[in-house]
Amino acid sequence: MDTKKPSALNELIQVVSQLRSRTKGCPWDLEQTHISLMPYLLEEAHETIDAIRHGTDKNLKEELGDLLFQILLHAQIAKEEERFDLEDIAKSASQKMIRRHPHVFGNDKIFNVEEVNQNWERIKLSEQSPTSTRTPLTDRLRKTVRSQSAIAGAIEISKKAAKAGFEWENFEGVWGKVNEELNELKYALEKKELSNAQEELGDVIFTLINVARWWSLSPEEGLASTNQRFLDRLSYIESAIEGNFDKQSLSNLETLWKAAKKHIKSKQSI
Repeated sequence: MDTKKPSALNELIQVVSQLRSRTKGCPWDLEQTHISLMPYLLEEAHETIDAIRHGTDKNLKEELGDLLFQILLHAQIAKEEERFDLEDIAKSASQKMIRRHPHVFGNDKIFNVEEVNQNWERIKLSEQSPTSTRTPLTDRLRKTVRSQSAIAGAIEISKKAAKAGFEWENFEGVWGKVNEELNELKYALEKKELSNAQEELGDVIFTLINVARWWSLSPEEGLASTNQRFLDRLSYIESAIEGNFDKQSLSNLETLWKAAKKHIKSKQSI
């Protein structure tokens, strides 16, 4: 009898399998489907990103484990339905990475990141089934962004459209577009045309994403940093007023906001 302890990965696979067991499993896990698990997959991915940004190795290890658990659960569901299993997933990923890195696993010569990216896109295109569509770029982008957040999708669209040649000649053109979209948003709000204002708000955000692309800035990281700064300042204010927001005047809150900015800045400079 082989008493060798299974690897940690195999042990987790067995845990997932037992959770889905029809006789000894967990009622909650047994009810799950690929669709019902989507919010949890997104949640774990976001928590992993948060651990990368702000956590310790312990946090990151735990969140990566939670994310791995979600992947194994999806693999187990597919295995039960006799569609594919974890082995198929791993094999597909390995083949794809080998195929898309001929400079590592083959004889291609590539010397910088830009050439790697260009080669990746070329190979990716060659993998797709040929179609007679007259809008291949748009079709690919629609397929790519439909599973992404709006910001991630806008970044992808902006990059690929610019690479195809749909680009401003200089940054002044981009900045001019920002002001144009801001004015259109302001006009829609003044007219209380909220449906139009919603569209104009999207145009403003999309154009600002193009500003970020021009200067190699990350909208996601920028917004995440702003969220954190706002929460730090809000925490300072909330502590100062002992949580009694309803008893504060706007002018007092503005004063505390400025004090919070000054206090946090002074701490950062130490």
